[in-house]
Amino acid sequence: MERSIEKLIGKAGVLVEALPYIQKFYGKTVVIKYGGNAMINEDLKNRVMEDITLLKYIGIHPVVVHGGGPDISAALTKNGVQSEFINGLRVTDAQTMEIAQMVLIGKTNKEIVSLLGTKGGRGLGISGIDGNLLTCEKAYTEVDGKQVDIGYVGNIVKVNTKMISHLTREDYIPVIAPIGVDEEGNSYNINADTVAGAIAEALGAEKLMLLTDTEGIKESADSDQAIPRLSRQEIYQMIEDGKIVGGMIPKVKGCIQAIEAGVNSVHIIDGRVPHCLLLEIFTHHGIGTMITK
Repeated sequence: MERSIEKLIGKAGVLVEALPYIQKFYGKTVVIKYGGNAMINEDLKNRVMEDITLLKYIGIHPVVVHGGGPDISAALTKNGVQSEFINGLRVTDAQTMEIAQMVLIGKTNKEIVSLLGTKGGRGLGISGIDGNLLTCEKAYTEVDGKQVDIGYVGNIVKVNTKMISHLTREDYIPVIAPIGVDEEGNSYNINADTVAGAIAEALGAEKLMLLTDTEGIKESADSDQAIPRLSRQEIYQMIEDGKIVGGMIPKVKGCIQAIEAGVNSVHIIDGRVPHCLLLEIFTHHGIGTMITK
């Protein structure tokens, strides 16, 4: 009996630890980039959806931006289309764009909305095309100093936040597919990290949270755990020192851009950890790396 009471007291302690954070972030917007293994593993999918639903029920406004690379690659393979990447960006011809749009909006997006519904969350799926949410222009990449055409890949020019704000006020959880549209009505595939950052900036979000398949930013590849907190200046120094390399460089530069645009903090967290969102937001130590001004 005493052990049972001790367990209950322990659970109460967890809630008490979370109380100041619930008070601090009540009514604030948190943009969550949902991707990586947390989109593949069934148990992790459920845990993330529980976290997002809980955030909404305690008065925080989550906005979800999702990727869908594995689903797109699988659909392309099924249709006999070979995937090609340049500088981490998928080369997107007209056929690839059609398949990507179909998968992201018609499959991945609706699966997330449906799963939120099983947890009691009121998800509503949209894309950057809806209401001109994401106006974009054609993007190019650079290889050996030369501009390379990578097809229907877009850079965001403008974010129309009216629809998102309306949905959050009506107690919906916006779930956004990273497809944008240009002024001529052409659809473009956009990197989900980029979309999440742009939306967080436009909304003046309290937090931008990036779910990844890494523990966060480490002092070195041999380090056992992530650095809990970093500033912009420390990030730049780590890049200069060669401690942040490869694909993490554009990710952290996007984080810094969001910070400079007014987002209070950006978090790179390990989506492979069950309930990673709750652990990062509502505990003293957190589980990833928080980047601040």
